[in-house]
Amino acid sequence: MAKVLYSVTMSVDGFITGPDGDMQWMRPYLGPNPEVDDLIPRIGSILAGRRSHDGDDPHKGEAGEGQAFGGGWSGPLFVLTHRPPSSPEPGVTYVDEFAKAIAMAKEAAGDKYVNVIGANVAKQCIEAGELDEVLLLFVPVMLGDGTRLFDQPGGRTVGLERLSAAENELATNLWFKVVR
Repeated sequence: MAKVLYSVTMSVDGFITGPDGDMQWMRPYLGPNPEVDDLIPRIGSILAGRRSHDGDDPHKGEAGEGQAFGGGWSGPLFVLTHRPPSSPEPGVTYVDEFAKAIAMAKEAAGDKYVNVIGANVAKQCIEAGELDEVLLLFVPVMLGDGTRLFDQPGGRTVGLERLSAAENELATNLWFKVVR
């Protein structure tokens, strides 16, 4: 059965995008990462939010622009949105209800991961008790503003159990299991 994974790159001050959704800050950290390279073939589907899907691409101007993991992954892509486009993008399934989207993504993933992209979708997964694991790639930069990894007005504690920690030249990778 599929597991739901939130894999995300984050600045040391807790931001996953810069101001106004800027993702260009990531460009210096997109180099080789053995843990990410090992993860990619284990992803069976992607569940992304509309802002993440339509937003800035850290691979802008490169061969992998507009593709998951810069073109390193292909497969079923589900976009959770209340505003489906009038001309849907080929190969993308737009879904307007969270429960339906997560069910479709899990079915498509089979026994692999559903990789979640987007803070809002990850938050919905947490609220629904659907998030199983988090892979956090800490990179050595502070952004000062942007989208936080997890933002819950009034706070909310989400327990995590560390499964692994690995360092490479560009990031510190922390893999967690969500404790329920």
